[in-house]
Amino acid sequence: MSENHEYSVSFPEKNRNNLRADCETCFGLCCVALYFSALEGFPNNKEAGQACLNLQPDFRCNIHKNLRELGLKGCTAFDCFGAGQKVSQVSFGGHDWRKVPESANQMFKVFLIMRQLHELLWYLTETLTLQPARPIHGALSSMLAKTECLTHLSPDSLTHLSPDSLEELDVAAHRAEVNTLLLKTSELVRTEARRGQKVHSQRRKTFGRGACLIGADLRKMDLRGANLRGACLITANLSGTDLSGTDLIGADFRDADLRGADFTKSIFLTQAQLNVAKGDTSTKIPLSLDRPEHWEHPYV
Repeated sequence: MSENHEYSVSFPEKNRNNLRADCETCFGLCCVALYFSALEGFPNNKEAGQACLNLQPDFRCNIHKNLRELGLKGCTAFDCFGAGQKVSQVSFGGHDWRKVPESANQMFKVFLIMRQLHELLWYLTETLTLQPARPIHGALSSMLAKTECLTHLSPDSLTHLSPDSLEELDVAAHRAEVNTLLLKTSELVRTEARRGQKVHSQRRKTFGRGACLIGADLRKMDLRGANLRGACLITANLSGTDLSGTDLIGADFRDADLRGADFTKSIFLTQAQLNVAKGDTSTKIPLSLDRPEHWEHPYV
C-alpha cells in the first residue's frame, strides 16, 4: 500500500515479494492447469490440463507482448500471486511436468490449491498495513502465519508439505476462516473512511455483495467507504471517483473506465483487476501495484 496511506501503518514490502508471479521459475502452470473460456476473454475454450498452443518448450508464451491485441485479455486478468514458482520449485522440487509426465495432473491440482492460499496471503498481508484494523492485528497475524504454514510445513522450516498433503487440504474451510477476518477488517476501514463525511444522501448508496453495476455511471456517487465486494463493474464509469476505504475484493473491472479515479486508499485491490480495466496516467493506484502498460496513452 502507499506509504502516505492515512489508513495504513508501516509494513515491509518484502513480505509481498514472494507473492508476485515469477514466470521465469515457473513451468507455465497457468497456461496448462486452467480452463480457458471464450466468455472470459479468450478466443477459444481450452480444457484444464491441456497446454495452451502458445506455450513454448521453455514454458514461455510466444505472444506475451501481444495478448490484448490478439484477444487474450483473460491472460492479463490472471495473477497466481506467486503460487506458480512455489509449486514448480518447492512443492515439486524443480521437476517439470514435461520431464515427469506422471506428476502432471497432481502438479496442476496442487497449483490451483496453492494459488488460492497465496491470494489469501496477499490480502492478509495488506490487512496488517491498515491502521483501522489495529484492534485485530493479532488475529490477522496469527491467520497469516497459519496460512503460510499451509504452503510450507513451517514458516521457519526448509521442508514443505508434500503434494499429497496439499491435495488433502480443505481450502474452502480455510478461506471461510480468513474471510471472517477480512470482513472485520473491511468494516473497520470503511467505517473510518465514512467518519465525519457530510454528503447528500442521494449520492451515497449501499451496495450488497456482488452488486450488478454493469455499465453503471458512478461518477456522481460517493463511493468512499463503499462495499463493492464481488461487484460486477464491467464497462462501468468510475472516472474521477474517490475510492478511499472502498472494499474492492473480487470486483470485476473488465473494461471499466478508471481514468482519474483514486485507488490509493482503497483496500483489497489486485493487479489483475487493474490489468483488465481502462485507465490512464491520471489514475492513482497503490504503490504496491503497477500501472498497466496499455494505460500509458489515452484511449478512445
